[in-house]
Amino acid sequence: MSNVYINNIQKFMPNEPVDNKNIEEYLGYIGGKKSKAKNIVLRSNGIKRRFYVLEKGTQKPLFTNAQLCSNAINKLIDENFSLKDIECLACGTTSPDQLMPGHTLMVQGELGISGIETISASGICLSGINALKYIYYGIKAGDLTKAVSCGSEASSPILCARNFTEESNHQLEELEKNAGIAFEKDFLRWMLSDGAGAMRVENKANKDKLSLKIEFIDVLSYAGEMPVCMYSGLEILENNSIKSWRAYEQEEVMKKSLLSVRQDVKLLNENIVEYTVIKPLIEIIKKRQINPEQYDYFLPHYSSTYFRDKLYEGLKKANFEIPFDKWFTNLITHGNTGSASMYIMLEELFNSGNLKRGQKILCYIPESGRFSTAFMSLEVV
Repeated sequence: MSNVYINNIQKFMPNEPVDNKNIEEYLGYIGGKKSKAKNIVLRSNGIKRRFYVLEKGTQKPLFTNAQLCSNAINKLIDENFSLKDIECLACGTTSPDQLMPGHTLMVQGELGISGIETISASGICLSGINALKYIYYGIKAGDLTKAVSCGSEASSPILCARNFTEESNHQLEELEKNAGIAFEKDFLRWMLSDGAGAMRVENKANKDKLSLKIEFIDVLSYAGEMPVCMYSGLEILENNSIKSWRAYEQEEVMKKSLLSVRQDVKLLNENIVEYTVIKPLIEIIKKRQINPEQYDYFLPHYSSTYFRDKLYEGLKKANFEIPFDKWFTNLITHGNTGSASMYIMLEELFNSGNLKRGQKILCYIPESGRFSTAFMSLEVV
């Protein structure tokens, strides 16, 4: 079976960075008023700046999700690689521009290339890593030699003020008491950001510069035993049954904001570490015979610095403690870009000049949709 190498990583962040003071200049003011919840949530998540596809003041999107991807992919082009070399294109996102056709086909259209294999990975944060794993399998099996994987998000149009109702005093009181509790929709308004990352993946390593050899990508889901936590396009009824947005009249869909993104934050706080760190990591340690001393870098995707210490405690409970001086994340400067987050983190590290041959990187990508997770091991070669 062929080895698989990441030979280039690039990112595309739309427009200028947006600091905390100016978020509502882009997303708009709900009810014409400044949010009282914003600063509470921002204190908890630790994010200092992020990027939006929106135009300041107008809430007009200046880029589609597909355009974010095509911009990132075009940056992969160099003397060793052109768009004509792509045999397979795999893209993952939580926020495609349309229900149909598939997201990757729209990216392919933006690139203007034809006669290639494509796959669109749906889902939430894991969609980007699942796109990469499809290519990993293809190259490993010998069916592919050169491919491109992409993770992207264009969440800000969903976060615009027109899609939200005013905060209640009761909700604000609960939020002040417990930083881990927030509104199902408004909480995410201050958490999500836009951006795209792309990887050139091949069956041979770079000759004249470093590559990342993929040792394994393990993805584990616990949806068979866990309820829905983060969702869009459905309503969870009082008896915990699920009703699809397609079962409602159009007026009801809009009135109930069924197409907005929601999260059961209580369920998240109680289960995210157990089901995305402890349980799966214990299984992976047994399967892969890995130990924390092997790794020089740990790249965790988490939505908020609120979860940093909780993640660390989870690693210790799995008997896989990795000290903070090995952690690498750019959440504070780039925001939570969901399925693109690991691409954007790896891009910064890969192009930093700090990596050395023989070093190993462990990547952690959780998803709270119905509690799934991924761990990816890379070696610098």
